Amino acid sequence: MNNQQAHTIIIIAGPTAVGKTGVAIQLAQHFNTSIISADSRQCFRELNIGVAKPTPAQLAAVKHYFINTYSIDEEVTAATFEQYALDATQTIFKYSPIAVMAGGTGLYIKAFCDGLDEMPAIPAHIRQQIITAYEQQGIAFLQEELAQKDPVFWQTAEQQNQQRLMRALEVLYATGKSITTYRNNTPVNRSFNIIKIGLELPREILYQHINYRVDEMIREGLIAEVNNLLPYQRLNALQTVGYKELFDYFNNNISLQKAIENIKQNTRHYAKRQMTWFKKNKDFTWFAPDDYNNIIKYILDKVA
Repeated sequence: MNNQQAHTIIIIAGPTAVGKTGVAIQLAQHFNTSIISADSRQCFRELNIGVAKPTPAQLAAVKHYFINTYSIDEEVTAATFEQYALDATQTIFKYSPIAVMAGGTGLYIKAFCDGLDEMPAIPAHIRQQIITAYEQQGIAFLQEELAQKDPVFWQTAEQQNQQRLMRALEVLYATGKSITTYRNNTPVNRSFNIIKIGLELPREILYQHINYRVDEMIREGLIAEVNNLLPYQRLNALQTVGYKELFDYFNNNISLQKAIENIKQNTRHYAKRQMTWFKKNKDFTWFAPDDYNNIIKYILDKVA
């Protein structure tokens, strides 16, 4: 970290349901600043309950960027986020030397911190071949191909995100190499300090939080929210835990009880993959979400 630089981004990362939103709001209020969401789904206006978007009261308490910014029919990628977040930091730095970023989408946070590596060009016929196979066989085709042929990528992949899976398969078919070999090559130097804080809980407690949150989402009206989105169920933005399971229910593939069980199970699996991703990055310092005093002390020591 370059202490000569006056501006600092505090990143609050960790698995779903660990408590990132609450900590981020406390920090933003402490430093009188704003929050950039690093969540690949909360940016969509049509998704609310199922993506655990901050409440209207929370959004009113602290200005948030990258929430309700796009529609589900727009393509949003890590590159989209990188540019948006860099622009947002410059806006925030006009009135505060500190900005807060909070979210669980590891690839977005990595793109913001390190930049994106150059990816190989993909011949049009390969891209079309994968699109056709996906349209005929569904996401299971992508999952099985990558699990078998690119296990390194598959271990930490967003396994329900067809866009990411198709991209990885394109690179594999075009080059014979895993998309992971094109990552981490040349991290860029950002013109601000970055403090990386991870939030974690014992696994059994995190899983209790996840199960409780899913039950709360059902009580708050998730079933009606998903029902309204049925016409759009094939869009990439809706290949998301909490939505795809209820689409299965509405399409008469499973019972409602089974759909809810699947949401809980798939969310637990997603949280485990998030922890695997973030724990690989040794720049993170880890805290319990309720250890706020030590989080503040750590940040103040860093920005002093």
